[in-house]
Amino acid sequence: MRQANGNARVGLFQSGGLSSLAVGVWLHELSTPTRHYIADIGQSERAEMDALASSLRRSGDEVVVMDLRSPMAAVASDLLRYRARHDGGYWNTTGAARFVLVSELAPLMRADGCQTFAHGCVGGGNDQRRFARYGAQVAPGLSVIEPWTNPQALERFPDREAMLAAVAEHGLRLDPGSSAERSTDANLAGISHESAELEDLETPVTRLRPRWSNWPGQGPAEPETVTVTFLDGRVADVNGSGPDPVEWMTLANDIGARHGVWLRDVVERRIIGTVCRGIYEAPGLELLERAWSRILQASLDAAGRELYDRLAAVLGAAMYEARWLEPAARAARDGIDRLVGDVGGSVTLSVHRGLVQVERMKVASAVVQQTRFGSGGNRWSQAAAVQT
Repeated sequence: MRQANGNARVGLFQSGGLSSLAVGVWLHELSTPTRHYIADIGQSERAEMDALASSLRRSGDEVVVMDLRSPMAAVASDLLRYRARHDGGYWNTTGAARFVLVSELAPLMRADGCQTFAHGCVGGGNDQRRFARYGAQVAPGLSVIEPWTNPQALERFPDREAMLAAVAEHGLRLDPGSSAERSTDANLAGISHESAELEDLETPVTRLRPRWSNWPGQGPAEPETVTVTFLDGRVADVNGSGPDPVEWMTLANDIGARHGVWLRDVVERRIIGTVCRGIYEAPGLELLERAWSRILQASLDAAGRELYDRLAAVLGAAMYEARWLEPAARAARDGIDRLVGDVGGSVTLSVHRGLVQVERMKVASAVVQQTRFGSGGNRWSQAAAVQT
């Protein structure tokens, strides 16, 4: 790890969270030339990011703001297609965000003349390894500053209260989901929630403050109908959204959040071998998965579905462990692409207060299906569409 100094220009992944803002303060105090890279990955309204950028510029720092919603939505589409989930079936939205951030911003940092990059992730945690692994793959010329393994940084900021005081003193705009007691990591695909209180397994999940979503009992009194269309194994439309993943992911999030379809409360295995409690908010992916699961059930034979599930488990681990670009993950994606690359159809869902039910579906596939329905022995023929 290269130490911060006054000569090497640093590119800082700036989320607006407490720890990354504190890293910016620390580098500023060391007179280290630093450029903050703020990425719009769907975590907040753009006005929030613009306010963050303005506060950093007022303190004398360089700032770049990038719209990365499209690559974030593309990876969200991959999460669904490959069902890349981790312990307890939750969606790897934080791991996916790290892949997007490093893949898109690290090469830009290098092109901008940065010799090293920094982030605000906890020393020894999952995200530290994700940044390091992806950085070595996509921008091998950049070294890494990991402040929360640096004795100087730890002495300057021994706890989150000290970070909060410094951020307030510098007049920096703090993300609304971050405080001395808790933090959230949000993007277009979903949100992870962390706090010392939630780490206690005796804390009820209802102590959580969702960032986007209603609790099921807070949803509308009447159910809502949602039709999800798939083409070539990917979402092509959600209630008229069109095929742009940013549009259909945003709409699915809105619907799922409104009706309380979002929660995963799990005790998960971390990369370093420990376990921790995680609470995850992914209303759009939770909603869309119900439709995609029904499409898979109707489109794949038993052997194909068994293989799909095995490869999906490989990809869930790969996204979590920052191995998405490695050969095993590439091979697993190739395998699933062969299985679902020509699968399509539509599923109409009824969504109401945390419940999602399939009302009807139509499946169209270019492959000859081997599944029989009922006693009549009717088979689906090539390119047939079947109502169920």
